Amino acid sequence: MNKKKLHVKTGDTVKVIAGDERGKTGRIIAVNAEKQRVTIEGLNLVTKHAKPSAKNPQGGISQIEAPVHVSNVAIVDPKTGATTKTAKRKNSEGKTERYSKKTGEVI
Repeated sequence: MNKKKLHVKTGDTVKVIAGDERGKTGRIIAVNAEKQRVTIEGLNLVTKHAKPSAKNPQGGISQIEAPVHVSNVAIVDPKTGATTKTAKRKNSEGKTERYSKKTGEVI
C-alpha cells in the first residue's frame, strides 16, 4: 500500500463522524499513514487479555484504544468548535500552514 498524506496529524482535536463512536470528540495520540488510521485518546476502547509474563506478572484484562480509519474523523475548528475541512497556504514568511476552510483561521 502506498503512503498517502493525511488531513490530520498527532495532537489535532477531531470528531468521529461514522461508526460506533459517532459524535464523540478527542485528541489524536497516534497516526499510522501507511494504514490510514488514527488512534484517538479515550475513544474506540477494546478489551485486551494479557497472559502473565515477566513484564506483567499479574496479567489480566485491560482496555486500550483501537485505531479508527482516517475517513471517519473530521477536524474540529479550535475557534468555533465545529467540524471543518482544512487546506494549505503560504503565510507572509513563505512557510506552509494549515487553515480552516470555514473560518480561515490557522489550525
